[in-house]
Amino acid sequence: MSKSVHDRLSRILVKNKIVTEKDLKRAREIQARQGGGLSSILLKEGMVAEKKMMSIMSTAFNIPAINLSRYKIEKECVNVIPENMARQYKLIAICKLSNTLIVAMADPLNIFAIDDLKMVTKRNIEPVLSTETDIVRAMDRFYVSENKALSDMFKEGDESELEVVNASKEEFDLSAAVLEGEGPPIVKIVNLIILEALKKRASDIHIEPEEGNVRVRYRIDGALHDTLRIPKKSQNAVLARLKIMSGMDITESRIPQDGRFKMRTQKKEVDFRVSALPTSFGTKIVLRVLDKANLSVGLDALGFSKYALERFKEAVVRPFGMILVTGPTGSGKSTTLYSVVNQMNKPSRSIMTIEDPVEYQVEGITQMQANSDIGLTFANGLRSILRQSPDIIMIGEIRDAETADIAIKASLTGQLVLSTLHTNDAPTAIDRLVDMGVEPFLIASSLILVAAQRLCRVICKSCKGEGINCKRCSSTGYYGRRAILEVLSVDDRVREMIIERASSDDIRRYAVSQGMKTLKDDALEKERQGITTMEEVLRVTSQG
Repeated sequence: MSKSVHDRLSRILVKNKIVTEKDLKRAREIQARQGGGLSSILLKEGMVAEKKMMSIMSTAFNIPAINLSRYKIEKECVNVIPENMARQYKLIAICKLSNTLIVAMADPLNIFAIDDLKMVTKRNIEPVLSTETDIVRAMDRFYVSENKALSDMFKEGDESELEVVNASKEEFDLSAAVLEGEGPPIVKIVNLIILEALKKRASDIHIEPEEGNVRVRYRIDGALHDTLRIPKKSQNAVLARLKIMSGMDITESRIPQDGRFKMRTQKKEVDFRVSALPTSFGTKIVLRVLDKANLSVGLDALGFSKYALERFKEAVVRPFGMILVTGPTGSGKSTTLYSVVNQMNKPSRSIMTIEDPVEYQVEGITQMQANSDIGLTFANGLRSILRQSPDIIMIGEIRDAETADIAIKASLTGQLVLSTLHTNDAPTAIDRLVDMGVEPFLIASSLILVAAQRLCRVICKSCKGEGINCKRCSSTGYYGRRAILEVLSVDDRVREMIIERASSDDIRRYAVSQGMKTLKDDALEKERQGITTMEEVLRVTSQG
């Protein structure tokens, strides 16, 4: 909302004695701290009733107001707007006239929302006003593919497809002890939530207690989607069931806990890493789905560009040295490293890892879990690993100077070392190591390759990205993800530049002149090939 519109709304509210100057001042202070629209803050803080605010805004700004509960929404229009965007801005498409989309909005003065809608839908936007309550109800009704009712899940799901492999022997007695009321069987609820997540290819399941219910969300292709609401009366039983399965203490709700369990479905085993976190309305639980089937059997199956694939193949045949994969959390770094390790996993090689936590348990590889609480840090664990003379070492992450120093020296004395760093692009990984106190000549001598990675969503082949009523992609327009890479191969000239302390920009320019594609270049190439969209290109490369 622009400042002039903001000031006008303020004057109208005070003039009509809907809010006092004192309330308005408090709302502005909240807005300064938290951001957001003034009207949203006034409503959230209970300073103005929804219907009163709708009446004032409609009259003052000449925006039509409608009662969504009595309006026949065109179902085919709703999915034109992605659900995550609709819920973020509290809006829903209700009908289409030629190239204009009529959108009901709780805050039709939000010009940023309207601009985003124009870019995503490629249509003109005509806003109308409705209450947030009515809009949320309409979203819950029409985004049915992403907000399946619990009863529907019971009708469609078959929990016989799922078997708990390593839950506690006393789980059934314990879960029965915490069941509340006469609600649906808790074991079946939890099993069907997990089964549905696997069917939808979810990477995470979020169980989030709220004031009036428990929200369940799935992360699919990197984006969270609302799935269902569990009645509040079943909250404690559901949380207890998940804690039991994960080997957690069900009597402890004051501190965070971690656990894991394994389930078998469709003749394959899936690991789940579980995190429990105390919140205002109860313990939030997040299950990370670790499906070994997602680990590629080799580099060729990762979908890398030709340049990136060739550089990786050259690097992994080296007997010693260091390979780094960089990027933010959730960018697929671990999957790439595991895929590389899987390719090299042969009886003739000793492969050891130190991770926090161990994500995938892989047969034939010795894996160690770091635990700083007992002094088993990455650095200490790495020292112990080196005494066992492995051929290949994978370090979950280089976090400090001590780990970096030991890892680099190991790579210079006969081991191939693979690890990750948190940097925005490939060349700045060198700066990060220098900042940790590693001498440039050691970096130059040990480093073989640095790859910066992101994940972009792939256009659904069934609906060609349209997403309307598409069962395959749940109407998102995307199905699956593909790695975007910036691969810096360390040749003799790059080594010289590292020793000379050349800037990352200079190293990047040289590498590009030798054929390296930047993250944006690789993403744009995938957009030109019809693999992804320009929206995804901008989303995944805006930070890097």
